[in-house]
Amino acid sequence: MRAIQVYEVGGPEVLQEAKVDQPRPGPGEALVEVAASGVNFLDVYHREGRYSLPLPFTPGAEGAGTVVEVGPGVADVAVGDRVGWVEIPGTYAERAVVDSSRLVPLPDDIGFETAAAVLLQGMTAHYLVKDAYPVQGGDTVLVHAAAGGMGLLLTQLITHLGGRVIGTTSTTAKAELAKRAGAAEVILSSAVDDLAAEVRRLNGGQGLPAVFDGVGAHTFDASLASLRTRGHLVLFGAASGAVPPFDPIRLAHGGSLTLIRPSLGDFIADRSELLRRAADVFEWVRSKALEVTVTGRYALSGAAQAHSDLEARRTTGKLLVIPDAAAIGRREETQS
Repeated sequence: MRAIQVYEVGGPEVLQEAKVDQPRPGPGEALVEVAASGVNFLDVYHREGRYSLPLPFTPGAEGAGTVVEVGPGVADVAVGDRVGWVEIPGTYAERAVVDSSRLVPLPDDIGFETAAAVLLQGMTAHYLVKDAYPVQGGDTVLVHAAAGGMGLLLTQLITHLGGRVIGTTSTTAKAELAKRAGAAEVILSSAVDDLAAEVRRLNGGQGLPAVFDGVGAHTFDASLASLRTRGHLVLFGAASGAVPPFDPIRLAHGGSLTLIRPSLGDFIADRSELLRRAADVFEWVRSKALEVTVTGRYALSGAAQAHSDLEARRTTGKLLVIPDAAAIGRREETQS
């Protein structure tokens, strides 16, 4: 079968399409024909070696497709089931083996592309606004990169929960997207000298109860400076690079601040929690509280381009890798 292989860590160019042996499911596993795979910064971290995986490996940790074979002892799914999954590498491929206990059955009204576009980021947004910092009605919070795939979902959910979003974006076009998603105010990060001062100005001179920061190194200092006393910085990513080591006394000097660096895996650790969060995300999609925007579809051979586009911030919304390149063409014909 065809799959993307990473033989050495590095830039997008290390993503190589190759012919590999089709995997077989072992005990408790299922073989899934991949219909769509989500492209995430987690994939970039794996490719760069920031989060190390044994070489060679197939990247991609979010997918959706159809079960075509099950191993011994599988009771959670059956052949023919439509499923999605997250945080299991190997989705940039025509087929993938997945622990059956980590598969999420897809409702009939949730398509493969929607599932692959929303599960990882949707469940991440779920735990961020429900657990990492439970957003309350009336809260004003800051969301960095508010027009990105993650930022758009967070902005929609926070607004749905009664919060007010101040977003940051890099362009006026992206600012319009963030506003359409519900952001009350949007700051062009390149157009202000003191981001935290602008945040406070937009909040009546006051700091914020929470900042959701998936950018990391470039925004960390401004995020801390934007918080009120006993505010919460939710640092859930590092799109601009890792935050350098710092003295925790800064949190005390900033007003007894709280910093959390959460990871989705710890919030879907057991199957019941995984299914509960996924069900909530699918219900938000049905009710239009979350609108999933897929803005780029790439064949396996275009995986390197997908990573380049993501890292250069040339995109908004969600990017997908579609192993069946012909499916992309069929979709384009249908839409034209």
